Amino acid sequence: MPYVEVRGANIRVKWWNGEYHLDANGRPTKKKRYESASGPQPGIPFADETEAYNYGLDREYDVRHGTHIRRADANTLMKDYCWAWFDALDLRPKSTVSYKAIINAVIVPFWGDRAVGDITSFEYEAWRKQVKLRYSESYAGQVLMVFGMLMDDAASRHGLRKTSPVVRTGRRGRFQKKVREKKRPLEMETLYRLACNAYTVWGYTGWAYIWTLGFTGMRPPGEMFGLRREFASPNWPASDPDPDRRAEALERYSGNNPLHVLRVQYQRQWVGGQKESVAPKYDSHRSIVVPPFLHEMHSALLASHASPWVFTSHKGDELLGCNFEKDYWWPIRDGSDERTGRYARPKIKAVEEFKNKRIYLLRHGHKEWLDEDGHSVIAVETRMGHEVAGVQGLYSNLTPAMERRISESLQERWEKFMAAGDRWLPPFPMPLPSSGAGGSSMQASGILF
Repeated sequence: MPYVEVRGANIRVKWWNGEYHLDANGRPTKKKRYESASGPQPGIPFADETEAYNYGLDREYDVRHGTHIRRADANTLMKDYCWAWFDALDLRPKSTVSYKAIINAVIVPFWGDRAVGDITSFEYEAWRKQVKLRYSESYAGQVLMVFGMLMDDAASRHGLRKTSPVVRTGRRGRFQKKVREKKRPLEMETLYRLACNAYTVWGYTGWAYIWTLGFTGMRPPGEMFGLRREFASPNWPASDPDPDRRAEALERYSGNNPLHVLRVQYQRQWVGGQKESVAPKYDSHRSIVVPPFLHEMHSALLASHASPWVFTSHKGDELLGCNFEKDYWWPIRDGSDERTGRYARPKIKAVEEFKNKRIYLLRHGHKEWLDEDGHSVIAVETRMGHEVAGVQGLYSNLTPAMERRISESLQERWEKFMAAGDRWLPPFPMPLPSSGAGGSSMQASGILF
C-alpha cells in the first residue's frame, strides 16, 4: 500500500515500483525499491492527502498489471531518447540519412529538453500545425512520420510512456481535400518528343534512357543509374554472377522463342559520402522483359562504350554525382536556347505536356499502358516492383506467358506509333577509336525536329 508523508505544506506519496534492490553480485534482495511524487504533474502539488493516497494506489495498480512506467524512464530527455532510438534502427542508407537529418534539424531542437513522458497530445497537435505551416507538404509528412514512430516505440516497445501523444483518429476540424498532382495520360507522341530532346541533350544514351523509362517502368533515378552492363538484356541472364539465379533465368527465358530480359538488381545511392550500389526500394529485385526494339537499342548502346554502367554521363562517367535534373532532365522537358562553342547544340523545344513535371511520371505512364492493354494485376505489380497484398498476392504468380504478352503488347505499341508517320530515328552509335575503357564516346549525327 502507498503511504503519504506530510512535511509542512508539502505532501508526498511513496509506492513500491515492483522492483527490488540488488546486492553486490547483481542479484535481487528482499529490500523493495520505492518511487515518490509530490504532485500529479511536475510543478503541481497534491491538493490534500486523499489525492496523494489515491495517486499512489493508481501507481501500484499499474505495477500489478504490468503497465507501470518508471519515473526515471518517463523523465528521459528527448535529445537522449531520439539518438538511442536512431542508433537501434536498421534502415536503408537513404532512410538513415533522412531520419538523422530530421531528428537533428527539427525534432531535437524543438523537443530535445522535454521528458519523453511529459509530451501531451495537445502539445503535439500545436507543434504539428507549426510543422505543416513551416515546411513543404512532403517534408512535413516525413517529419511527422518520424516523430510518430518515436512516440509509438516509446510507448509500445521501450516502456517510456503509456500511450503515444500522436493520436490517430478520424478527421477533426475543417475538411481539406488533398491536393493531388495533375497528370495527363502518357502518349507515345509525348515520349517520342522527350526522347528526341534527350538525343539533342545527351546523344544516343539520352534517346535510349527515355525509351527505357517509358517501356520498363524502372524507378528513376536510382534503378536507372544502377543498371549495370551485366544485367542489361543483351547480356543477362548468361552474365549473371549468381550461378543459381543464372540457371533459373536461363531455363525460364531461353529456348526456341527466347525473351529479352533485364535485371533490376541495384540502385545507385550516396552512402556516407560514398557512391554505393544498394538493393532496390523495398528489396524489389526483379526481372523485366523488354520488347525487341528496346533490346536492340541497348545492344547498340553497350557496343558504343565500355563502361560498366548502361547509361553514362556526357563525359562517360556514371550518372550518380552529376546534376541530372539541371543538366539533363530540365532541358529535355522544358527546352533550352541554342548553344555555341565547345558544347554547341541547337535550340530545344519544350515538351509542353511535361513542362515542370517529374521524370518519375514516365514510370506512372508505363503502368497506365499495362493497364490499358489489360494485363493481370499480378503481372503489372510484379513488373513495377510492388507486392500484391492478400489472397491474390499469395495465390497468384507471374508466369512466362504473362511476360511474353507484356513484351508483345509493348512491341506492338512501338510499331504502331512508328508506322503511323514519318518518324525521325537517330543512327545507331558507333564507337570512336579514341574511346577509353571507361568512356562512352560515339559519333553524333542527325538533329531533330
